Amino acid sequence: MFTKLASLAILLAALCGYAYASTDQWIEVRSPHFTVITDVNEKQGRHILDQFERMRWMFQTIFPKVNVDPVQPIVVVAAKNRKVFQTIEPETFLAKGQMNISGLFMNRVDKNYILLRLDAEFEHPYEPVFHEYTHLQFKDFSQWMPVWLNEGLAEFFQNTEIRDKDVVVGEASVNNILYLRQQNLIPLEVLFKVDDKSPYYHEEDKGSIFYAEVWALTHYLYVTDKQKGTNKVGDYMTLLSKGEDPLTAAEKVFGNLRQLQKTLQDYIQQSNYMQFTLSSAAAAIDESTYKVRTLKQAESDAVRADVLTGVGRVKDARELLDAVLKADPENLQARETMGYLEFQDRNMDAARKWYAEAIKQGSQNYFVYFNFATLSIGQMSSEQSKDIESSLRTAVRLNPRFAPAYEQLASFLMTREQFDDAEALLQTLLKSTTDPGDGAMGHRMMAQIQEVKTARAQFAADSKTQMDALREKETVVTTGMVDVVPKHPTEPADGLRHEALGVIRGVQCSYPAVIEFKVESAKKTVSLYSNNYYKLEYSTLGFMLEGALNPCKGIEGRNARVQFTESSDKTVDGQVVAVELRK
Repeated sequence: MFTKLASLAILLAALCGYAYASTDQWIEVRSPHFTVITDVNEKQGRHILDQFERMRWMFQTIFPKVNVDPVQPIVVVAAKNRKVFQTIEPETFLAKGQMNISGLFMNRVDKNYILLRLDAEFEHPYEPVFHEYTHLQFKDFSQWMPVWLNEGLAEFFQNTEIRDKDVVVGEASVNNILYLRQQNLIPLEVLFKVDDKSPYYHEEDKGSIFYAEVWALTHYLYVTDKQKGTNKVGDYMTLLSKGEDPLTAAEKVFGNLRQLQKTLQDYIQQSNYMQFTLSSAAAAIDESTYKVRTLKQAESDAVRADVLTGVGRVKDARELLDAVLKADPENLQARETMGYLEFQDRNMDAARKWYAEAIKQGSQNYFVYFNFATLSIGQMSSEQSKDIESSLRTAVRLNPRFAPAYEQLASFLMTREQFDDAEALLQTLLKSTTDPGDGAMGHRMMAQIQEVKTARAQFAADSKTQMDALREKETVVTTGMVDVVPKHPTEPADGLRHEALGVIRGVQCSYPAVIEFKVESAKKTVSLYSNNYYKLEYSTLGFMLEGALNPCKGIEGRNARVQFTESSDKTVDGQVVAVELRK
């Protein structure tokens, strides 16, 4: 399937050739895997979408075990020229003398944005996009994949050239080769141990040699595998996935590392480098299924505003959103983005309001439903309880791979003692997920459910034993369902509020939703509790949580500002109202 190419080519040359034949109208071109928003014509928009479909197909072909579709949908925003691109790129690149970028990959919690400038004239204008897209493909392996291989694969595939009927893989990096010929290589014993805290990964001078060397090593190993019909890179990854140390695994698979280092040095000095062509003529890509629609001005502006929130231009985003909502008061995207903005700014009531309006308008964004439910949990009336469950179930339906929605819904069902429903939900997650972290979460919650069931069964058995003993003594006892009595009283949290600043220690949870912990500071230690940790207000300062917060596991050892009210129970300092976790 792979053949050697005689010469190098310019990445996406056909696409760049279309850059100036554009219109002012924005369109949306959609496939099951990508959405392209662009201000060029329909033919060019379809061509852009086809490029990404072929990139996805390439990864699916080369790495059949990799789940090529990320949890978050991918949206490509392709601007026809630099002037338009500047309306969405990060502000840091707009200053005089800054790097003139042609592409940007942006990972947000609800979607992945790829920003493109179509009039770029560099040899590989989309290197940063393909680099980050490669990282996205191997995201599920990040827990065990070493830094050198993760970055080496990204460097290798960032030079991919996608053409109409084939994909060129492994084009040599001239800059890397020239740079490496003037430098001393990092010893492989060191390279294989580099992690995300290593100076080789962060410091500019050391980082340059690191990235160049991991490209060369990955290129050599990949080419050698193809030439000899071996699969040493795959064998190495298999050992890593089983917990093998990166250096030990390298010695087992690649042999003597000193010899490998010498071979790599010789490889860098050679004059010819192999690259491959993967024919995509028979790829299962049907352009006739692409859906195209013309966007109204307010719709395209709302998309740009959503992008601006992700690149940090919040002021510009808000101004644009105000204009959109004045022109189109029913604009759905604007409401979703306003909810996201207010959530980022920790204006939780405002965020919940915008999300609620987006839901009423029929939002299809799973994160809107998830965040609405998360923000509503602290306001648990019977009617809101129905909305919470409905919203979480909708989030799961819209994105069956978004594990935090399963976790939040399972926790919610457990508070309502719907243990069988929670168990069935988690079993669905465990059958479908490939992410080790999501799997661990599912198993942990399944174990919690079993613990609760066991405790309830033991309580029932103990109660029956006591009843039998009383009957033997012919004592008449009138009894009903016995409830677990909380250790501390449940009281309205409407008194004077106090604050405790410090580190949370000694978190203890007990059935059904009781939490106890201490807030330790240099001056004093405050003992606090809540009989329902699901009703507490949780927020963050200086960072954002990834996924739903499990207070029993997720707040221990964190810096926090905790609000509490006084309690009639003088064995503690108060009853928790809100927890703000700090970076």
